[in-house]
Amino acid sequence: MRYSPELAAIRFGCGLSPIVPPPRSVSDLLAGLTGPDEMARTYPIEPFDRFQDRMIDLAALWKAHRKANGREAKGTLRDRIDATRNQARRDASVWFAHTLMRWTDTRTGLHERLAFFWADHFTARGKNGAIRFSGLPYVEQAIRPNMTGYFSDLLISVTTHPLMLQYLDQAYSVGPDSPIARKRPGRGLNENLAREVLELHTMGVDGAYTQDDIRALAELFAGLSFDWAGGFRYRADFAQPGGETVLGQVYGGAQASLSPVLEFLRDLSVHPDTARHIARKLVVHFVSDRPDPDLVAHVARRYRESDGHLLTVYGALLEHPAAWQPALMNVKPPADFVASACRALHLRPKMLDLDRPGRLRRRIGRPLTGMGQRWMEPDGPDGWPEEDAAWVTPQGLASRISWAMTRPRQLVGDLPDPRRFQWDALGSYAPASVRFAAQAAETRAEGVGLILASPTFQRR
Repeated sequence: MRYSPELAAIRFGCGLSPIVPPPRSVSDLLAGLTGPDEMARTYPIEPFDRFQDRMIDLAALWKAHRKANGREAKGTLRDRIDATRNQARRDASVWFAHTLMRWTDTRTGLHERLAFFWADHFTARGKNGAIRFSGLPYVEQAIRPNMTGYFSDLLISVTTHPLMLQYLDQAYSVGPDSPIARKRPGRGLNENLAREVLELHTMGVDGAYTQDDIRALAELFAGLSFDWAGGFRYRADFAQPGGETVLGQVYGGAQASLSPVLEFLRDLSVHPDTARHIARKLVVHFVSDRPDPDLVAHVARRYRESDGHLLTVYGALLEHPAAWQPALMNVKPPADFVASACRALHLRPKMLDLDRPGRLRRRIGRPLTGMGQRWMEPDGPDGWPEEDAAWVTPQGLASRISWAMTRPRQLVGDLPDPRRFQWDALGSYAPASVRFAAQAAETRAEGVGLILASPTFQRR
């Protein structure tokens, strides 16, 4: 293995920075995962349990609205409802900006990259109202604290999280023979969570499970619910009585409880198919969308040997020679492209003009949508595509070029000299064509734009 600090920053981090030196070794990369979460402290994002207070307030306001008499009373309450939602929207803009600043300033780029990776792997988003703005609080509470321990803990954290239960319509899924089903005919079993846990989160679409396993798991999951006042809760009256046979093993018994669900999730987390699926996804995300079979096998083997200890799994990825092929391979998804550009430009918080969130939406949010990646809103529970072809489209490329040529000047004001910026952004990876463009550009905006729009900067 030939370690390269520049390649480490580009492929496994948030990109090169004019201020932050690249990691000197694999040990430095891994050490950054276990220390204090400095970026979370410097650029805070509200955790989900605090976001729940907003939902409690909204529920109380809606209840009062339904009971209110008279147009004036209802109008006053509706104004308060709208104000609460608008505040959540404004705060979500701040959290978006703080995410960009984490990428810009971090000395542990792999940590921020893994937060993006796992947030996408465990996609969950609110469907309507203020809950639509809770994506980053979900990541902050359910994912960031669990990225270096055992996969089982991460899996349990997201599977039982209120946002996931709401997103996949699990909260009101009831067993067909449950007490609540007998009292209220018409309430049914929902298989969404069971299917996505097996197909997306663990074993993969080609895993060794059947539709019968999905059905049995959905019955085992019946009872996973939440309320805004208390967060996650297990509803025994929603649960299907008796044991369930999933993947050839019986879970549960006469007394419905949460314990068999957690037992199953722990067993599932160390299944060989889960090891293979997680290993492949990590390799595809960080190294190449045409993954080296030996690298995937190596990471999967260390996953199995460590029972899914994620820090060990990351170490296996970073220690294999195939991870350090010098050619830049994967195309950066739009959010990664923009965030790495902000890092190269050394974006500062005051430049984001947080008192005017509309500017942030115009300068970054809407352009991301034009590039094909609406912020925190993937089309489905499978998250964003990892294949390069999904991002190399005429519209997507045109939007990237347009952003590179126009938005940096609006964001940072005084742009750097392109002759210096080429090294800040690309280091020794700057090809001759980019070096020539930096020298020949008539304006700083043109030079910086050509560097950011170059095929080299678009890859990692």
